Amino acid sequence: MSGITIHQHLPGKNIDDFLRVPHLLFARDPQWVAPLNLMLKDQFSPKSPFFEHADVMLFTARRNGELVGRISAQIDREHLKRYNDDIGFFGFFDTVDDPEVGQELLKAAESWLKERGMQRMRGPMNLSVNQEVGTLVEGFDTPPMVMMPHSLPHQDAVALASGLEKAKDLYAWRWECEASMPKRCMKAHTAMRNDGVTFRSVNISKELPELVAVQDDAWRHNWAHVSMTEAEARQLQNELKLIIDPAIAIVCEVEGEIAGMALAIPNLNEAINDFEGKISPAKVAKLLWRLKVERPKSARVAMLGIKEHIRKQKRYMPLALALIAELNRRGYQRGYEWGELSWTLEDNGPVNAMIRSAGGKIYKKYRLYEKSLSSESN
Repeated sequence: MSGITIHQHLPGKNIDDFLRVPHLLFARDPQWVAPLNLMLKDQFSPKSPFFEHADVMLFTARRNGELVGRISAQIDREHLKRYNDDIGFFGFFDTVDDPEVGQELLKAAESWLKERGMQRMRGPMNLSVNQEVGTLVEGFDTPPMVMMPHSLPHQDAVALASGLEKAKDLYAWRWECEASMPKRCMKAHTAMRNDGVTFRSVNISKELPELVAVQDDAWRHNWAHVSMTEAEARQLQNELKLIIDPAIAIVCEVEGEIAGMALAIPNLNEAINDFEGKISPAKVAKLLWRLKVERPKSARVAMLGIKEHIRKQKRYMPLALALIAELNRRGYQRGYEWGELSWTLEDNGPVNAMIRSAGGKIYKKYRLYEKSLSSESN
């Protein structure tokens, strides 16, 4: 194994090496933004709601004593309950440019998943489909948006050389926040308002569970979709309270019913890009100033959906475009310069066509992989 050793780390215990790996690998990448270690430790804590329905193990790789990679392995019982497909997951797959390191890390994750009855492996998911997803394969020249992953250019080649196969690509779309949008969007916005649709800001402290329900209703037929639990929705609500900007977190109502929503999150990464993953009282003050006074110039549309029974009515077909137009109008007035809409599946033709018609352009691509865990395939 050329001096490669694999070390196992139990979540909630000593995971310092696991957290340190990206700081070593991305040290010379000017685009990488270090996530806050405090938030990562919360994510890996057994007290996190994800652990109520999941089992997780973490692994690091050392070569001649030096950290050279990491990976997680996890079994999500909410996924298994929904799909009954014996698929386990891996995540946080970051390595040096060496396929042997990737192979050894994946072998460790595979063994852990096989011992627990899984037949296939999919990822990377950090830790679930409702968190950071995918390996970046295009768009290395710009920093990652809030709650989106980043990768080194060699990571896709390492994954493929390690026996993984592409399962699906995901698109991240960029659109410029301007005074006006394509005519089709403006026409949809006018038509929906004339038809009695109203738009308003979200009360994130009270309404996030309802937004999660709208998202679940809108995307329940999407490939690999898994609903958030109530506890996970409450956790997300608490995380968003600090950074949410009500001006760009909106719902649309039809006859008093929340019919759809577009939840954009100010780009936290703009505010923490020089924190090196560390937080302190002084940095908390700086963070609040940057978020609430200076304000980020970009935001990510992380949740966008229309309830299925509304979406299927012909009169409301323009509603998604109208939502984006309203979001753009509010964002422009608020001083945002551009937004990312992420992510969408590469084969979701109707949604991708709608985003293109709103002026969106694909500027990053992420990849999910799969691998059989049957003995015949190894």
